[in-house]
Amino acid sequence: MKRILTLGLALGLFTTTVATADTYLRYGEVEGWKVFIDQDKKSCLIEAVDDSENVVQMGLTEDRGVGYVGVFTKAETDIKRGEKEAVAILLGENLYVGEATGMRGNITKGYSGGYVLSDDPQFADDIAKQKVMVVFPEKDFGFTVDLTGTYKAMEMARKCNEEQLS
Repeated sequence: MKRILTLGLALGLFTTTVATADTYLRYGEVEGWKVFIDQDKKSCLIEAVDDSENVVQMGLTEDRGVGYVGVFTKAETDIKRGEKEAVAILLGENLYVGEATGMRGNITKGYSGGYVLSDDPQFADDIAKQKVMVVFPEKDFGFTVDLTGTYKAMEMARKCNEEQLS
């Protein structure tokens, strides 16, 4: 049985391919995911890059109250910065609906994409435990994201975040 859950909204800013940014320190790597410390925000995020150089990032907003998932590509898109678009995300048997916010120009050159925000613990649990995320944007064709290794990467990020608070 599929449950439909709504993704929560908040504002958050982050950059793709953070390895090149001065404010990010590499914390560790596990199962293909890199964990970084955002020195300015004193929080941690995880990032994976696939064979086509698509980037997936996950972390917490600055107040740590909301999690984000961002997907970015070098492929040609018509995504505009700040534009909101309805999106549905399938994780296992759970379907989440909400808005994705477009990013272009304030991220690594050549990349565009979007992010969703959620304060739903079930969404985070599904991201950690599922192997594939299926994304259905309002305007474009659906696509899949490989989530292999997210559980261990999220655990490492939790430890990293705890260390930033101490």
